[in-house]
Formats: sequence, C-alpha cells, structure tokens
Amino acid sequence: MTRLKQFEPLAIHDFEEAEFHLPVHSHTYYEIIYIHNGCGIHHLNNNQLPYKEGDIFLLSPEDEHYFEIEKSTRFTYIKFTDDYFSNNNYLAPTAWTHMRPEAVMQHKLLKEMKLQFNEPCRSILKNTIDNIVAYNCRKDVGSSAIMFFQILSIFGLVREGLVKMDVHLNNSLPDKEKLLSYIHQHIYEPHTVQVKQIAAHFNIAPNYFSAYFKRNFDMSYKEYLNNYRTRLIEKRFTNGGLTLKQIASEFGFTDESHLSKFFKKKTEQNPSSYRKNNVPANDRVSLPA
Repeated sequence: MTRLKQFEPLAIHDFEEAEFHLPVHSHTYYEIIYIHNGCGIHHLNNNQLPYKEGDIFLLSPEDEHYFEIEKSTRFTYIKFTDDYFSNNNYLAPTAWTHMRPEAVMQHKLLKEMKLQFNEPCRSILKNTIDNIVAYNCRKDVGSSAIMFFQILSIFGLVREGLVKMDVHLNNSLPDKEKLLSYIHQHIYEPHTVQVKQIAAHFNIAPNYFSAYFKRNFDMSYKEYLNNYRTRLIEKRFTNGGLTLKQIASEFGFTDESHLSKFFKKKTEQNPSSYRKNNVPANDRVSLPA
C-alpha cells in the first residue's frame, strides 16, 4: 500500500477530478479534506461514507483511504505535519491545551460517521476553506498566523459538531474487557444495560454505541445481550431450585410467560423441554411453576 510523505509543515491543495488519482493509501501527516461539489463514496479504513458538497473529513497518519468518485468532485486538502501545531503552539488558545487538534483528528468516531453542520456553521466552514485556498498564494503560509487561525477555526466548528452529536472529545472509548465486565455485572438490572444507559456510563453517544459494539464484537449489542442472558437462564433451569417466577423476576421479565416466550424464541424449546433434553433423568427435578 502507498504511504505518502510530506516534509513541509503545511501544504494546501485544491483540485477537481472525475476519477481519483490515488489508490488506497495512508500518509505520514494529518489531512483535512473538504468537498466543494460532486459526490461519491469515501472509503476510510473499513468504512464506506457517502460524500457530497459541504462534507469534511479529518484523517490522521493511522488512517487508510481513497475516494470512489461518482460525480466530478472538487477537493481542498489541508495537510500538515506534527510540527505545524507544535511550532505554532504559542498562538493556540488555552482551551486547546487539553485536546490538541491532532487528537481530534484521531477520534475514531470521525472515521465512521460524517460530521453534520447546521447553519450558520455550514456557511462559516465553506467561507473558511475559501479563505485558506485564497491565502495559499502566499509563500509563508506555513508560518502565517492568519493561516493558523483560519485552520484552528475549522477545529472549533468540528468541536461544535461533535458536541451536537453528544460526543465528548476528552473521553476515550471503553476497553472491551471493561465493557463486557459492566454488562456481566449488570445483566440482572435491565435498565442499566439499555443502550442509552450504558452509553452514558461510558460517555459514548447512544447513536454511536451500537456501531462501536458491533465493530468490536462481530454481533449486535442486542444479540450479545440476549445470548448472554439465555446462557445464564439455561444454568438456572438445569440447576433447579428456583421457580419460573423467581427466575423471571431475577432477569427483569414481566412474568413467567414473558420469560418462557423469550427462552423459546432463543432456543426453540420451552423451559420444561429444555430440562428434559439437557438434564439426565436421574438428576432431573421438576421445574417449579
């Protein structure tokens, strides 16, 4: 795979083409890509993101991508190295000390979902990109404070867009083991493992949590939750000692009928049939009603 290199701290490229000029590739630098017009598919890592006029993408050196152009597209590429922000750090506002632009560009959500901007942010973003393209005629763009603040304002818009999506930049995504541990500990409290509640616990936007879970566990969150709950119920049935009412209450079902319907849907057996087929006759105890 091609890995593009750049040695200048900042480079601006504005161009239009009907067929993308590069295969899948990565880079040694960071890249902001703005779509002026056209449409197609942005293949970013393992995701396919449809793009159109006004969209913006933020890429870090870890990313791999290319564009599948469906309609001739005008792009603006703003490319900078690690040195660009470190060299201009004295100009940056104190608000950025806890979340540098480079860290924003590494945010995993930005590789899986497009930022959505409402007015006037959408127009401000377009005007800012136009200003950057116009100012690129200067030879000192890499050290220009004017250019630096124009680029910094893009990150201000990105942050606002992420806040509207209920994404907190200063919070990292949960470790897989911690996530599963939380589910296993709270499986008997149905309200705490609802998407809205577990997403809030781990500071993930609810509309992103399901996609995050499926990507990491190769199944939907609901499927995992139901499979795990079913395995625990199977143990209750085979061990005996608890009534259907007690088991239903333990797992948050409304009543015994609700539990039986859930179990039959998952295993194609009702509780009594399951015990008959999975517990030796000598060890079998009638399941209390």
